Amino acid sequence: MRSWEFTKVEGNKIKIDKWMAGTMGLVEGGYVYSSLFRYPEKGPKRYELLLSMFPQENFRTLAHINVYMEDVPGATVQSARFLGDQGVNILNSVSLNGISDTTIIWNIMGELNFAGEGELIKERFTKMKARNDPSVAKIKYVSIKPANVGRIFRRDAEGVKEEVRHGAPIALADGAFDLGLEYGDVLADVDGTEVMLTLDPASWLVSVVFFKSDTRLVEINLDIPDSPNTIGVALDCLAKENVNLISVFSKIVIAYQRMSVEVVADIKNSDLSIEGLGERLSLYLSEQNGVYELAGIRRLN
Repeated sequence: MRSWEFTKVEGNKIKIDKWMAGTMGLVEGGYVYSSLFRYPEKGPKRYELLLSMFPQENFRTLAHINVYMEDVPGATVQSARFLGDQGVNILNSVSLNGISDTTIIWNIMGELNFAGEGELIKERFTKMKARNDPSVAKIKYVSIKPANVGRIFRRDAEGVKEEVRHGAPIALADGAFDLGLEYGDVLADVDGTEVMLTLDPASWLVSVVFFKSDTRLVEINLDIPDSPNTIGVALDCLAKENVNLISVFSKIVIAYQRMSVEVVADIKNSDLSIEGLGERLSLYLSEQNGVYELAGIRRLN
């Protein structure tokens, strides 16, 4: 699944497509929590805004919980009761058949506020299974790992980005997030600029990246053979022309025959124009073994 899209800021507002908002739990009229980060001078990114349905203060208590259950009636109820008895607050979750008629896998984003360490919960489960406790008879295995959403607020040694501020919660209105309410003083000049929205499904975050004014973003679409290393071959020409890749999306068109590749890149540091890059890329692809074609190239900002 493609996990990003590009859109333009309209006034102070960023429109979030319905599918993206729905996938990340951002509902119309519901509060959206946000944090703004600033990138250093080097590189194409200027600011990054992170949007979440969860308050920032809850990030440290979030955990990924996977429960493996017997595929029998009552297994999910038993699992929910076990987690509830341990003080786990089940937030977002999805349950699916892992192996038909054998195992159900329940993937959960949970809050451990009153549950203590995840390892302690797993120890309790192991002891209950060892004494054949009927309350966990339909549960095979429980995995609990920190969600580590808070990692985005830790500044590393290289200082990749610095936090500007946490914003107060803002209600999503008409499918848009209003930047002006919390960040109007910082993002006063973004009207009409192109931004990239990216999903982080594991953390339930939406990242909004604001690019610098001198960034020259292009979208490049390629058709290539479906075989090992063809993506590397196709992208090698871009690397040689000093093109900085922002995102790469590949999809099988016909298995073992053809795949499509969509690239978003910054050509600011390349000596070529968009037209020149298209010509150079077309020539390069025509010289490769197999069917390599430039399906399209266009300016994004």
